[in-house]
Amino acid sequence: MEAIENAAFISIGRACGFAGLGVFCMVFGLLFDPVLAARAGGLISLSVAATLSIYAHFARTRPYKRTEVWLILRKEDRPPENIAQRVIGEVLRVTYIRFARQTAVISLTFLTVSVVLQLIL
Repeated sequence: MEAIENAAFISIGRACGFAGLGVFCMVFGLLFDPVLAARAGGLISLSVAATLSIYAHFARTRPYKRTEVWLILRKEDRPPENIAQRVIGEVLRVTYIRFARQTAVISLTFLTVSVVLQLIL
């Protein structure tokens, strides 16, 4: 079970890392207007959190053999086919929710900074 959780963390974490890199580049490119940069970072992060939530909703029914988790797992770490859908789907759902919550906190931070900067500037 730990191998499946690690594979899900790597798979989703990598995707979120690339999304975070995109958000960082967007915010960095908009630093000439700090309020706009923080607002854009918050809204884009919020859309990433929403996307992760949607993926979490459909994780249980997505065919397990078409997931990156299945490809990452070594053959000896793969669960038997009769329970693989249930196990991998649930682990993916929990991991998506975990990353969605973290991304929502980042989004809230960006949006709070945006409001504070708008009041100050």
